[in-house]
Amino acid sequence: MSKATYPLKLPTSIKAAAARLAKEDGVSLNQWIATAVAQKIGAVETAAEFFTRRAKGRTGSGLGRILDKVPNRLPEPGDELPEGWTPDRLRQ
Repeated sequence: MSKATYPLKLPTSIKAAAARLAKEDGVSLNQWIATAVAQKIGAVETAAEFFTRRAKGRTGSGLGRILDKVPNRLPEPGDELPEGWTPDRLRQ
């Protein structure tokens, strides 16, 4: 297996937590971080494959028709957007 180095800068609190968890697992911090990155890659790639299969070549072209059927009413208590949020901000 070939290896590449990458200088990684972490916030102190994250590095401390990762070091603690690595110690609990009995592995080096480097090995623990490499495993964490590999797990994240696997999760993201699996999710991307799932959604690609689920879409079966569909596009979002019909989404507007579906959203037009949603009633225009105030959100239920607890579902409100935070103060200062606008529809434009949701599209970012």
